[in-house]
Amino acid sequence: MNSATVIGAGLAGVEACYQLSRHGIKVKLFEMKPYKKSPAHKLDSFAELVCSNSLKAKRLESAAGMLKEEMRILGSLTMKAADKTAVSAGGALAVDRQAFSEYITDYIRQDKNIEIISSEVKSVPKDDYVIIATGPLTSEALSESIKELCSQEYLYFHDAAAPIVTYESLDKSKVFKASRYDRGEADYINCPFEREEYERFYQELINAESAPLKQVDTEHFSKDGFKVYEGCMPIEVLAKRGADTMRFGPLKPVGITDPKTGKRPYAVVQLRAENNKGDLYNIVGFQTNLKFGEQKRVFSLIPGLEQAEFVRYGVMHRNTFINSPKLLNSSFNMRSHRNIFFAGQITGVEGYIESAASGIIAGINLSRMISGKDFLNLPKTTMIGALSGYISDESVENFQPMGSNMGILPPLEQRIKNKSEGYLKVATRGIDDLKATLGM
Repeated sequence: MNSATVIGAGLAGVEACYQLSRHGIKVKLFEMKPYKKSPAHKLDSFAELVCSNSLKAKRLESAAGMLKEEMRILGSLTMKAADKTAVSAGGALAVDRQAFSEYITDYIRQDKNIEIISSEVKSVPKDDYVIIATGPLTSEALSESIKELCSQEYLYFHDAAAPIVTYESLDKSKVFKASRYDRGEADYINCPFEREEYERFYQELINAESAPLKQVDTEHFSKDGFKVYEGCMPIEVLAKRGADTMRFGPLKPVGITDPKTGKRPYAVVQLRAENNKGDLYNIVGFQTNLKFGEQKRVFSLIPGLEQAEFVRYGVMHRNTFINSPKLLNSSFNMRSHRNIFFAGQITGVEGYIESAASGIIAGINLSRMISGKDFLNLPKTTMIGALSGYISDESVENFQPMGSNMGILPPLEQRIKNKSEGYLKVATRGIDDLKATLGM
C-alpha cells in the first residue's frame, strides 16, 4: 500500500502531506473546514495561524532561529510560505497570516499526489497508515476515538489569543516605533506607560470581568481560575500574580527608550504588524479571556489606544494534547500501533514552528515506513531531535507542552562565558550534525 492518510490541514498536517508527497507517497488529506470549524478558527484555508502571526526570532543563536534553519534544511513548506509572506517585525519572523495560509493552501491543492477530502473524521482509521494532526482543538467525536485508542484520558490546558487593532485608530502623538535594543528595523509600535498610568491600568485589569468558560472547559481549575499553559498566559491571570509581574513579562521596558523623554518608560506595551499593509496590529502578549466590553474599556487605558478600533477581541479556548511520553516513539508513531502517527500540538510540542517541525518528521518517517526504510532519528544536538526526544521520554512525569529552547540541548564540552556566543556555537553544532546525518 503506497498511500497514507493525514487528518488535519494545520501546520503539522500540511507539512506531513508535503513530505509524504516529496517521497512519492499518495496522500488523502482530510480537513473538516470549511463545513465545520473549531471555536478559534475563522479562515476556510489551511495552516491558519490562530494566536500570533509571529514565528519567533530569526537569530541563529536563538532556539527559534535554530529550529527554523533546521526546518529549511529539511525542506519545510512552512518556511517557504513564511519567507514569501513575511511582514516587518524587527528581529522576529512574522507573516501576513491570510497570505501565509493562502500560499500553503494553493501549494497543497496543486500537488497531484494529494487528494483533499473536505470531511470530518470521527474515528481513527486503525488499519491505515495515518498521521493524526488535528491540533489542540480536535473535534469531540475524534477525541473520543483517540481516547479509546490511547486507553487513557487526555491531558489538557487552556490557550488564549490576543486582540487586534487598526493602525489608523492609534494616537500617533503618544506612541513611537522601535525594536527592543534597536535590533532590526523599528517595526514595533510602542505604547509607553508612566507609573501612575500603569497603576491605574493594573487595577482595572485585575478587577475586570472575565468571559464565562463553556461547560466543557470548566472541568478542572487552577488557583488562577483555570488550567493554563505558562507560555500563553492570559494577561489578566499574569497580572493577578503581582503588580510588577507584567513589567517583567510582556510589558517589560528594558531595551526601549521613549524619544520624547530620552528615558526608559515605566512599562511599555508593544504592537506588532499583522499584515504587509501595516494597517492591523496585534497587542503583543495580551492573550485574554476578558469579556469583549471589558477588553475595550481596560485596553483603551493603554497610552495611544484610547480610541483604538478593535477588529478582533481576544478569545480563550481549551487545548488538548496526549500523554506522548507514554504513547509515542521519537519518530512520532505510537508504540502500540506503529502505523499510527501523531503530529503537531496534540503531541505536546508547543508553538507554530514546533508543530510544523513535528509534521515534517512524522511525514518523513511514515514515508520511510511505507518504503521499508529505517526511521530518520535526528541527533539530540539538533532542536528537532531534542524536541522529539522530549515528547517520547518515558521518564517524564506530569508531562506539559514544550516549545523550542536551548535548555533541552546537550551542553557544550567547553563552557563559553558569553551567552550569545555560546548559543551560536550550540546552534552551529546542531546544524552541522543535522547535515552530517542527512549526508549533506
